[in-house]
Amino acid sequence: MKNLQRNLSARHIRFLALGSAIGTGLFYGSASAIQLAGPAVILAYIVGGAAVYMVMRALGEMVVRQPVSGSFGRYARDNLGPLAGFLTGWTYILEMVIVCLADVTAFGIYMGFWFPDVPQWIWVLGIVMLICGLNLCNVKVYGEMEFWLALVKILAIVAMIVGGGVILFTGVQLHSEHAPAVSNLWAHGGFLPNGWGGLVASLAVVMFAYGGIEIIGITGGEAKNPEKVIPRAINAVPARILLFYVLTMCVLMTIFPWTGIGSQGSPFVQIFSGLGIKSAAAILNVIVISAAISAINSNIFGAGRMMFGMAEHGQAPAAFSATSRHGVPWVTVLVMTFALLGGVVLNYLIPEGVFLIIASIATFATVWVWLMILLSQVAMRRRLSAEEVAALKFKVPLWPVGPALAIAFMLFVIGVLGYMEDTRVALYVGAGWIVLMSIAYQFGVKPKEAQLRNHMSLE
Repeated sequence: MKNLQRNLSARHIRFLALGSAIGTGLFYGSASAIQLAGPAVILAYIVGGAAVYMVMRALGEMVVRQPVSGSFGRYARDNLGPLAGFLTGWTYILEMVIVCLADVTAFGIYMGFWFPDVPQWIWVLGIVMLICGLNLCNVKVYGEMEFWLALVKILAIVAMIVGGGVILFTGVQLHSEHAPAVSNLWAHGGFLPNGWGGLVASLAVVMFAYGGIEIIGITGGEAKNPEKVIPRAINAVPARILLFYVLTMCVLMTIFPWTGIGSQGSPFVQIFSGLGIKSAAAILNVIVISAAISAINSNIFGAGRMMFGMAEHGQAPAAFSATSRHGVPWVTVLVMTFALLGGVVLNYLIPEGVFLIIASIATFATVWVWLMILLSQVAMRRRLSAEEVAALKFKVPLWPVGPALAIAFMLFVIGVLGYMEDTRVALYVGAGWIVLMSIAYQFGVKPKEAQLRNHMSLE
């Protein structure tokens, strides 16, 4: 067995996180968030982004202190106990599988823009096979490809923000009843058209959009010089994502009233089609497709590395720790590919309703993982001596108030999932998953851990 190779540079890691977090949640899911909250969705992205930044700083503190494969699954095990580590690792894997299902579903929807008569599931099958091949490459090749895929969508977002600003400030007339204007943010039912309830309801979709950013922690085992690379990536990425999301939402809702942004296809494509530029809509469709591929690529990477780290500690099948001659955990890539084939089945059976169900379950898994990261960091800090705390090289800001507020916010979002009728199924599925995995740990993993400890003590 070969170890993972430290071939990911700061550039790769920064764009890997952007690739994972700027994907379907922004390009497709933002439409449903806008419909729930109206222009106030901007506030939801700001508050959600602040909470996610606190999660990233908590993760960064642990990664810089102990850069290991398995990342936050390992930190939960060391600081909260073996059961917490097991649940965190496997819930992250569930998150990545479900987010990938959302992304492959969105990919099928995007392809329908050009090929409306081709069944959605055929496109989903094709993309799953392609991504499997990409993830079997050397990690440096993979990181380089992810860099370029992420760069495409980042440039597209920047171009859209600049283009929207030009339209807004030069007074270009569009093919629409309403002219582009900043007043569109409050002229159609007010800034909070659906009240505070609508704003709270949008948090489920908003937090789904930020999901995947924690992949920075997973890269600790394959990063060159993690003490320098990880802090730079963490400090740069959340601010950029917040900037992209907030500015993008502002541009979308000033070009057209929020009431005109539906959930049929990407709102980006919808808006440029409304401008009467058919080729621009086609180009943008290429961009959102590359965004979906990039996010799927990142998420398969993250889940595979988590499985690899857990296998090293007996919390996943030993076969998951097998690596190719390039240092790639190939068994985990194949496992993720088979899991994504479930997306082919779902898109065959329920092509219309699959996205919202998948997104809400992914939100539960994402927020659970973030909660475990925050609790792990708090538990780690409490057991460190004053000298050890002083020696930390990348400390959480606003300690202890910042992490406490972020923990309260994550619990609130889980409560919102249960309160809203459309997303309640996510809480049921999530609670069922936690119970099921706890039973699996108690009767499957715990006895093996006890045997391993006994064996080591005898030696």
